[in-house]
Parts: sequence; C-alpha cells; structure tokens
Amino acid sequence: MSLPVATPGTGRLARAATVTVLVVVLLVLAYPLLWILASSLRSAGETATGMSLWPQEFTWSNYAAGWSGINGVGFGRFFLNSTVVAVGAVTGNVVTCLLAAFAFARLRFPLRRFWYAIVIGTLLLPQHVLMVPQYMIFRELGWLNTPLPLIVPKLLAADSFFIFLIVQFLRSLPESYDEYARADGASPWQLFRHVILPLSRPAITATAILTFIWTWNDFFPQLVYLPMVEDSTAPSGLHQYAVAGGLSAPGPMFAMAVLSLLPVLLFFVAFQRHLTSSAAPGRMAANLSRQRARR
Repeated sequence: MSLPVATPGTGRLARAATVTVLVVVLLVLAYPLLWILASSLRSAGETATGMSLWPQEFTWSNYAAGWSGINGVGFGRFFLNSTVVAVGAVTGNVVTCLLAAFAFARLRFPLRRFWYAIVIGTLLLPQHVLMVPQYMIFRELGWLNTPLPLIVPKLLAADSFFIFLIVQFLRSLPESYDEYARADGASPWQLFRHVILPLSRPAITATAILTFIWTWNDFFPQLVYLPMVEDSTAPSGLHQYAVAGGLSAPGPMFAMAVLSLLPVLLFFVAFQRHLTSSAAPGRMAANLSRQRARR
C-alpha cells in the first residue's frame, strides 16, 4: 500500500492558507488599536458614528487639544509622573528581586525553603485585599500624594512573581559555574557579580519589560495614592480628563490614549531582542579570569 506523496503545490497551498488565517486573526486583534488611532484623528461627530479605519477628515488639532490637559495641567506632566514611577519601579524590581532570587536559588541558609514558600504564598493574596492596610500605613507615614507608595515597595522585593521568575531561571544554570567560582576563591558577592549577573540578562530583561508595562498601565493604585490632578500619571490623568469632559470631545481623549501607548511599545521594541539572548559560558569564564588576575 503506497502512501500519498505531498506535491510542491500542496505545500504552497497549505502555507498560503496558514498565512491567510494568521493575517485574519492579526487584523481582528489589531482592529481596536487601529480604531483608536483612527478615532484620534476624527472630529467629534464622526467619532460617535464612524467604525471605519480611515477618517473622513484628519483632525490633527486633537493632539494639541488633548496635550493641553485639564485644569491647567498638561499631559506632559502626567507623562513625567508616569516616567518617574515606572523608572523607580523597574530599578527597584530588577535590583532587589534579582538579589532575593540569587539568595533563594544559590545560597544555603536556615529555613530557606520555608521563607521561599512564604514568598510564593503571597502570590495568592489579591491586590485589593492588601490595599486598605497599605493605604493606612502610607497615610501614617505621610506618603499620600507622592510617588513613594508606588516605588518604595519595589525596593523591598515585594513583587514575589519576579522573584519566582528569576529563581526558576537561575535554577536552570549549571551549579558547576558556582563550584568553579568558589574553587577560585570567589565570595558570595563575587559569585553574584561575576557569574550570576552576566548570565541573568534574559531574566533581567523580562523583569524590566513586564515591570515597566504593568506599572505604566496600572490604574487603581495610582488613582488611590495620587488623587490630585497635578500628581496624576498617564492612566489616571486620562481617566480624569474623560470625567472632566473628555467624553464630549472624544478625539483629543483618543489622541492622548494613543500617546499613552507609545512608551510601552517603544520600551518593548527596544529591549525585546535581549529576551532571546542566551547565557554565554565563555563570558563567565572571562569574568572569572579577570577577577583572578586582579587578585
């Protein structure tokens, strides 16, 4: 019994069908974003009724009108506030979560498994359950209407998800690297600095990208801790703009929504190539050799 043989024409037809399906799925997923982009250039009357992706008339003044903001506070201030919070959160998460993950994954100390289980257990706590006690603590500290409640917890390795993420990555690295470094006389800090840190670039990049995206798009905590208009971030400022009358002029509101998406897209495009970078044993060996030469 002979088996059917696939012809070149059949293979091309299958690839064409696959590409067609993927393009259709991509268009369906991208339609909301494309519609927001088109709506940011429509007039108020056309936005209420138009569902096409091509405005009848391009109203570029929507961006200037939206950028002026509300109550004398422009969207430039909102973007600056979001940048301060996002940079502080990224820096805190990358540094403290990497150090905590290194301790759990590579060091040995009493009750290590117990404390790691406690850290992972905090993933089960909903954010809104912690909001009330956190709000009371930050109020007593006088931190309300400042970005401190959004940044300081990141400096204390409070995001257990990223600790778990980096721990799993570090466990995938051969422990022979550690043994080689210790045999060369490296201390735990030198082991971290010259071995673990260079090899952790993919995990660091993933932590930075996800932290930036989640922090920039975060809405509820920023609205709670930064209720004043001049302290608002981009998401909460966009909400206050809509409440203050942006719904009656949707074009400027959609224009600011488009601008609010740009930092996230640019940050991801700039750093996503590092996600595919692999650990290089040669670089690790070179670092250890340089450290031996300095001693």
